[in-house]
Amino acid sequence: AQWAMEFSFDVDALLPERITVLDQHLRPPARRPGTTTPARVDLQQQIMTIVDELGKASAKAQHLPAPITSASRMQSNRHVMYVLKDTSARPAGKGAIIGFLKVGYKKLFVLDDREAHNEVEPLCILDFYIHESLQRHGHGRELFHYML
Repeated sequence: AQWAMEFSFDVDALLPERITVLDQHLRPPARRPGTTTPARVDLQQQIMTIVDELGKASAKAQHLPAPITSASRMQSNRHVMYVLKDTSARPAGKGAIIGFLKVGYKKLFVLDDREAHNEVEPLCILDFYIHESLQRHGHGRELFHYML
């Protein structure tokens, strides 16, 4: 049984922290001194793969016709994505991803008490996913608290 999203590359080396914050640049986090690193282009490609696969998993879980989270959409919007890594030891030893939370500012129209339309631009939850095998374990709550 799969317990989290695993990838062919080393997630632990790519994302050293339990929660990684990604913006439109999709840059790999700063490296620990003394670690050998592949080219940054390769690392960014790996991050894009993670974002794309998480987006597909989220869309599937929500029965959406297409993903609303992808690397290309992240690059063209000012959204912020919080990626939660499984820090427990895995047999493969490459780490795995538990889920993510994506936020961004959206223009919304709200009615006030006089029924007048007012445009506001609050920070909104845009997409959210926790791997099916790890739901109801507090991981989503951990992501929300970190974001707040």
